Amino acid sequence: MIGIITAIILLSSVLLVFVVYIQNPKGGGLSSDFGAAQQIGGVQKTNDFIEKATWSLAIIVGIGSIALTVMTKSPELSAPEEPQQGQQDGQDANQGNQNTQGTTP
Repeated sequence: MIGIITAIILLSSVLLVFVVYIQNPKGGGLSSDFGAAQQIGGVQKTNDFIEKATWSLAIIVGIGSIALTVMTKSPELSAPEEPQQGQQDGQDANQGNQNTQGTTP
């Protein structure tokens, strides 16, 4: 499943690069190549398609990345709790050291 999502993200990313590359921020790009089609609305339809493709691919990459992160996230490791017996043993050992120090000449 992780491999499939990774492949989808990679494919969408490459397609997104190409879709953005054919766009021109000043209104040119692929749509300017149609020339006479501007009069019949071909340019507007091309711009709409390119814009929708850009947003769709960006959303796919974003959601896929989040899904992949959630799926591969390791479980949170909490600090191991020390058992009550271990804490008491440590206290007993310290008390034992104090008693032996007091009796040693």
